Amino acid sequence: MLSVVSPEKPSHGSAKPVSKLLEQIQSKGYYGFYPSESWTPCVNLYETDAAYLVCVDLAGVEKDKIDIEVNEGRLTLRGKRQVPSCAEQTSGDTRLRIHLMEIDHGVFARHVELPDNVQQDRINAKYIDGMLWIELPKKR
Repeated sequence: MLSVVSPEKPSHGSAKPVSKLLEQIQSKGYYGFYPSESWTPCVNLYETDAAYLVCVDLAGVEKDKIDIEVNEGRLTLRGKRQVPSCAEQTSGDTRLRIHLMEIDHGVFARHVELPDNVQQDRINAKYIDGMLWIELPKKR
């Protein structure tokens, strides 16, 4: 069975809890939205007769900033996402006030424990429209 290891349970697409957001605002102010720890991208897991498929939501992450490693039966994804820039959306002299920042940024990590029947030498990854698709072929 394919299992995902994460420091905390994924939020299934929901925003960070309001209490954490309020804590950030109160302790750091609107301009202090700097991540102090890594964030965990959301993952979908699928299985076919021939392979396991892992889909990782990495919207806004540059392809060359994603590191994929397989070691001792564990798939590890690491990388970094920059804070989305709105410079292209505003004129150069416009003052910008931040009201809310829910899009995770900074360093990320995700671990997936691989089943014994994965052909680790045939793992394939594609990055399409912000989604990282990892195919884990099964041994025959």
